[in-house]
Amino acid sequence: MFASCMSTILIIFKQKKMEIIIRRATHADLNAIHDLVRDLAVYEKAENEFIATIEEYERDFSNSVFQAIVAEMDNQVVGMALYYVAYSTWKGKMLFLEDFVVKETHRRYGLGQRLFDAFLDEARLQGCRMVKWQVLDWNEPALRFYRKNEAIIEEGWWNGKIFFAENF
Repeated sequence: MFASCMSTILIIFKQKKMEIIIRRATHADLNAIHDLVRDLAVYEKAENEFIATIEEYERDFSNSVFQAIVAEMDNQVVGMALYYVAYSTWKGKMLFLEDFVVKETHRRYGLGQRLFDAFLDEARLQGCRMVKWQVLDWNEPALRFYRKNEAIIEEGWWNGKIFFAENF
């Protein structure tokens, strides 16, 4: 559990002789976060849709449009949970987990679970009633992970979106 919302380092743990730090992201992490999101877009077969620039990340992070928690090993960001405050008219305040990724080379060390737990703790600390995210229906490893964490995977909902050409 987090000590306070202002704490920087959230968890330090050793796994298989490696020290892993779970902490709040800073501006210095934005390039690594941007790279992880690009990797995720490639994995999700949507690389052409990834157009957000590092400058946009820097601006929006500075304006608290989003926050992130990172997993760090050997002074390198190897995973992250990027989220923002949202509102459910039925449930109230929530955190929306926009992207959650751990580098493939760093999976199976338990850091994904620790990172997800830190995200859930953050939602509790912020007084949220729930967290929400999207997962592709073909992403079996992610679906197994979320089900293991007792998540409700909704069926019967379609996502809608509209892009504004003038903002591209």
